[in-house]
Amino acid sequence: MAQNRVKKTTVRKVGAMSAAAALGLTVLLSGCSSDDGAGVDGDKAAGVDISRSAGGDITENGGARRLSKDQTEMIADSIQKSGAKNVILVIGDGTANQELTLARNYQWGAGGQIPGIDQLPLSGDYTTYALDKKTGKPDFTTDSAASGTAWSTGTKTYNGAVGVNVKGQAQRSILDIARANGLKTGDVTTTELQDATPAVQVAHVSQRKCYGPKETLEKCPENALENGGAGSITEQLLATRPDVTLGGGWETFGQTATAGKYQGKTLEAQAKERGYQIVRSADELKNVKSADQDKPLLGVFADGNLPRIWGKETAVVDGNKQPGVKCKPNPEFTSGTPKLGDMTQKAIDLLKGDKGFFLQVESGSVDKANHDADPCGQIGETVQLSDAVDVALKFAKEQKDTLVIVTGDHAHTSQIVEADPEQKMPGLTKVLIGRDGSPLAVNYGTSLEPGEEQHTGGQVRIAAYGPGAANVVGLSDQTDPFFYITDQLGLNRDKK
Repeated sequence: MAQNRVKKTTVRKVGAMSAAAALGLTVLLSGCSSDDGAGVDGDKAAGVDISRSAGGDITENGGARRLSKDQTEMIADSIQKSGAKNVILVIGDGTANQELTLARNYQWGAGGQIPGIDQLPLSGDYTTYALDKKTGKPDFTTDSAASGTAWSTGTKTYNGAVGVNVKGQAQRSILDIARANGLKTGDVTTTELQDATPAVQVAHVSQRKCYGPKETLEKCPENALENGGAGSITEQLLATRPDVTLGGGWETFGQTATAGKYQGKTLEAQAKERGYQIVRSADELKNVKSADQDKPLLGVFADGNLPRIWGKETAVVDGNKQPGVKCKPNPEFTSGTPKLGDMTQKAIDLLKGDKGFFLQVESGSVDKANHDADPCGQIGETVQLSDAVDVALKFAKEQKDTLVIVTGDHAHTSQIVEADPEQKMPGLTKVLIGRDGSPLAVNYGTSLEPGEEQHTGGQVRIAAYGPGAANVVGLSDQTDPFFYITDQLGLNRDKK
């Protein structure tokens, strides 16, 4: 496997964090592996292989081990306390350890590694609970709105809340603060731009479904422009003005503003009057040369969510008794729809420069396929997540001033179970045949109805690379990233 040229960089002292790091050790960084197979050579840092693929025959002694040498020196060398110029936060919606394990087993094999994700050198877990709106006590199973609000604003809130606390008061987001401090900003997703995860960086509404003026009057009238609020999620997105915004949700842009400066005009017309350059296809996106506050980029590639890259294979009752299947491409995903890795690369290309940037990227339909008890759709969107992380990590390794953080927003229902046709399974099950050729049984146990599977309350993995990456190690809370991201970027959180 080809490797990039090894480069050296001096690590600053980090005090009591690590005695080895405090000695100012030298970090040796190499290129990021994009090989999708098992048993490959990986990247090397400080002379230590940081590949996470099994290196040999998994039936032999030592064949399944993922670490070739002791990691102590490599981990010490990876701790950098110095501030980051750029931060890329990559979210897999509904992506916890079960979802990552399922995708790895199917696509790369039990001994394989998920490119990008499995190569991040430092990791931990964070707690994800939300709050009960009335009592303020923990609600142990969060949704994407409350969880996204937590990392984007540093404030715990109730399920359904976007960028507001339990009292309905607006909480400033990382993206808003970064803009106020002169950084460029981006918000990229495979879902509707109005969906909870992308919305938490650009809007403040009491109910996550307040996509446009129509829904806002019905579901959160206190946020409507005619009632003195800041408007719907889409109207606030346009006013927040990220330099790059990419995703779906074009249908809402057809709604008409019911109050304010643009009253009587569609949100599409408003975007154009505000100076946005609008693109609707992958080819149009490729042709964009620049994006800034004079001409911010608004790429909207579907009326609703972007189609999943892999076709649906819905789990069923007693599905473990059926023959295993292989996942197939989704015919609805055409060449006109950009893939998440390509959108991530384009966003980085447009945002990088002297100012520094904050970019949030989401693979949102891991969650949606999980709700649908659709393991193939789910795995395909985890592959998209991997592609996005791979792009971000390669950029960070070249620049060395970029912090990449990868996590999920909440745990979900999918789990790998014994592929035993004689066993009675609760819920819905589907058997897949992946890279290793073994039957891989996936169970969804929170509902007997596809489309009704529910989130679960487990803690979620978070991993990172670059300046400040050590902050993810151990157990933290979902609110913690807001603080160490803004600190690493050197942002004044009070600056308007």
